[in-house]
Amino acid sequence: MSDAFPVTIYHNPACGTSRNALEMIRQAGYAPTVIEYLKTGWTRAKLDELLAALAMAPRDVLREKGTPAAELGLLEASASDAQILAAMLAHPILVNRPIVVTPLGARLARPSEVVFEILEKRPAEFRKEDGEIVRASTQAGGKS
Repeated sequence: MSDAFPVTIYHNPACGTSRNALEMIRQAGYAPTVIEYLKTGWTRAKLDELLAALAMAPRDVLREKGTPAAELGLLEASASDAQILAAMLAHPILVNRPIVVTPLGARLARPSEVVFEILEKRPAEFRKEDGEIVRASTQAGGKS
């Protein structure tokens, strides 16, 4: 099933949103390729590819919480895309997560149910770690 409809998730297992998105994918019947980017790191080519697929700029996927973004001056308006990308290569935690890629597109799955926008199938109902229930009829980003 994964070969016919490949799903890749750039995942941080310490992140609840990332864990929820991964479980949503699995409950939809997919066996995703899971890339723990904090272990593997990033390449400039992969970041460029993902940003193009997401139609986002580096600042759009810059994670502030729990990262050295402020100390590195990346939150300043003067921080360039090149500076942000260089910092992301040096500090993979600076890339927000999870990023999910399927044949239907790529999404920064925040909130996690955004992942449903790029899956052919979805579970009828999903219970997030915090107890929130997401139903297939609920629009991505909406709550039931």
